[in-house]
Amino acid sequence: MAIYAIGDAQGCLQPLLQLLEKIEFDARRDRLWLVGDLVNRGPESLPLLRYVRGLGDAASIVLGNHDLHLLGVVAGIRPLSESDTLAEILAAPDHDELIAWLRTRPLAHHEAGWLMVHAGVLPAWSLADTLRLAGELEAMLRSSDWRERMADIFGSHPNAWSEALSGTERLRVITNVLTRMRYLAPDASLEFHHKGPQAPPPYRPWFELPGRRTAQTNIVFGHWSALGLVQRPHLLALDTGCLWGGRLSAARLDDGRIFQVDCPVFRAVKR
Repeated sequence: MAIYAIGDAQGCLQPLLQLLEKIEFDARRDRLWLVGDLVNRGPESLPLLRYVRGLGDAASIVLGNHDLHLLGVVAGIRPLSESDTLAEILAAPDHDELIAWLRTRPLAHHEAGWLMVHAGVLPAWSLADTLRLAGELEAMLRSSDWRERMADIFGSHPNAWSEALSGTERLRVITNVLTRMRYLAPDASLEFHHKGPQAPPPYRPWFELPGRRTAQTNIVFGHWSALGLVQRPHLLALDTGCLWGGRLSAARLDDGRIFQVDCPVFRAVKR
C-alpha cells in the first residue's frame, strides 16, 4: 500500500484524474490524501467532489478555506463572488448528501507518521494540540446548529492565538491557522496581506519561526500556490498552482517521490 498526498485541486478534476493515472493509483490498494480546497475557482467542482466522496475510505481529506467558504454559502452567511464556481454544487440533486459529507471531514489528519493540514500549524502548537484544536472546529461543523454558528469562523480578528480564547474568537483563530495562515510576525500573530513567496521583514513563513514544536513532525500542507513545491526535512508543501496553469502535484509519502501533471490555465493570475 502506498499513500499519495496531492495538492490543492480546486475543482480541476481532469488534471486530478491524469495524475492518478500517472501514479497508477488503485483504490483497492493505495490511499489518497488531499490537502484541502477540493472546490472552487476551477470548472469541475461538482464532479470532483462526487469523485472524491465516491472513493470512500481510500481517500482522506482535510478542509481548506475554499471548502469552508462553500459551507458558509450553504449556511447563508457568505455571498457568492464572481470568481466562485460553486453554483453547480448548490443546484445539484445530491447537494444535501455532498454537503453533509464535506462538513464531516477533518481539519487535521494524522496517520503513518504524517500530519496533514491545509495551511499550517502555529509554532506553539504540538501535534497533540493541533489535533485537539482541530477537533473543536470539527465538532462545531458536525453539530446540529452548524449553519447558525458558521458566522463565528470568518474574519481576521483576533489574529493571535491564546489558550485563554473562548467562543467565537477561539474558533476563528483555529480556523485561520489551519486554513488561511502563511506568514507570521515574530510574536506568532497572523499576517494576512502577503501571499507571495516572500514578504517584507519582520514576517516569516509559519514553518520558519524558531522554536516550532512540530519541527520534528512530518507535515504535508497546501494553500500556498505562490510558494510552490517545497521539500524539506519533515516538511512538504504541495500546492503548485494547478488552477493558475501550473501543475498538480502528488507525493508518495513513504519515499518522497514527486509526480506532477501540467494543468491548463483555469484562472489568470492577478497582477
